[in-house]
Amino acid sequence: MALISLKGITKAYQLGKTSVPALRGVDLDVEAGEFTVVMGPSGSGKTTLLNIIGLLDRSDAGSYKLDNEELAGRDFNDMAALRNRKIGFIFQSFNLIPVLDVSENIEFPCLLRKEDRRALRKRVDLLAEEVGLTSVLKHRPDELSGGQRQRVAIARALVTQPEIVLADEPTANLDSGTSEQILQLMERLNASRGVTFLFSTHDPRIMKRAKRVVLMADGKLVDGTSAAVAEVAAVSGLDHS
Repeated sequence: MALISLKGITKAYQLGKTSVPALRGVDLDVEAGEFTVVMGPSGSGKTTLLNIIGLLDRSDAGSYKLDNEELAGRDFNDMAALRNRKIGFIFQSFNLIPVLDVSENIEFPCLLRKEDRRALRKRVDLLAEEVGLTSVLKHRPDELSGGQRQRVAIARALVTQPEIVLADEPTANLDSGTSEQILQLMERLNASRGVTFLFSTHDPRIMKRAKRVVLMADGKLVDGTSAAVAEVAAVSGLDHS
């Protein structure tokens, strides 16, 4: 049984009197433990797809099941509670809270829960050690490098013990060396913790590391042949070799 199952997902946005389709009937299954990339050029619909999977937005039509639980049509309060329990996020802009230190940023998603603070603090410390942040736990975001900030974002995504982590262009603001370190870290977490990772990207470095690549163009999934990969990469202006 798939962890995520999408059937016939559509989404359009209104720009004045014009309806602009973002997703045009997407079917997608993601199994637990996958390390999967949704690849496509800007405007292909990949970020919209992740927003719907992450319960940050709702589809106009179609079925979305997470752990075999139908989520289409759920109200936003229900979606927020499910999102906090089951889904972690890694954003390209890090989205850290500048007035909080590293430890506080990591634990922040759990503050809405009535968790034992001692157990939470232990989990934060273990995660910080796992992603290489122990020495900077009391530092604020403006004292960190880009790679360290993304490591904080990864730890924050994992602190709720989610079933899936969604990463939207996680290497976009990082140099190539730091990107490589971050990708290695996420691969290790996928292998050691069994965390399901689903990326939205047009970065070929992530595509090469993926166990599975899902290609998007014009709001639809396209086939995964090497010719299709080349075509999507060409549209994105990328070297896919």
